[in-house]
Amino acid sequence: MKKLFIAAFAVLICAAAPKAYAQKTVGGAVMSPAKNIVQNASGSKDHTTLVAAIKAAGLAPTLSAAGPYTVFAPTNEAFAKLPAGTVDNLMKPANKAGLIKTLTYHVVSGKFTSADLLTKVKEGKGKTELSTLSGGTITVMSQGAKLYLVDEKGGKSWITINDVAQSNGVVHVVNAVLMPN
Repeated sequence: MKKLFIAAFAVLICAAAPKAYAQKTVGGAVMSPAKNIVQNASGSKDHTTLVAAIKAAGLAPTLSAAGPYTVFAPTNEAFAKLPAGTVDNLMKPANKAGLIKTLTYHVVSGKFTSADLLTKVKEGKGKTELSTLSGGTITVMSQGAKLYLVDEKGGKSWITINDVAQSNGVVHVVNAVLMPN
């Protein structure tokens, strides 16, 4: 009877554990909440372009620091949607400032889960603006429970995987590159 009680108690505890701590798989890799943004992104086969850009821009130390940060992480497929030559051009040393501006436009100071973002959207009567590390703003809106972002140029990006916990924040995978003014 004692063993049955212990087993039932263990199942109850596991069922009551918050989903926020659940590990997610992104780009074929399990994302560990114990790792930082750069460490986790480096394991995702869907984010090799983003990681290369972060390293080229010299932003790896920043995105490995304590934060917390919310990152809207474009996939390789998102980068491929840009006009031909855009990524190669941004990755040139002469265009480092533009690369930094573009990447930091995808980063917000603070940790905003999808529930936090939905709350802000509801409070804002359908939309909310977030200030990015680049100094720009991203507009967050919802369609039902699905969140999307509108950049300063009017481009739209959907959050395809939300709430990927990191030791220094949270990542939301997006399907388009956000472009600052």
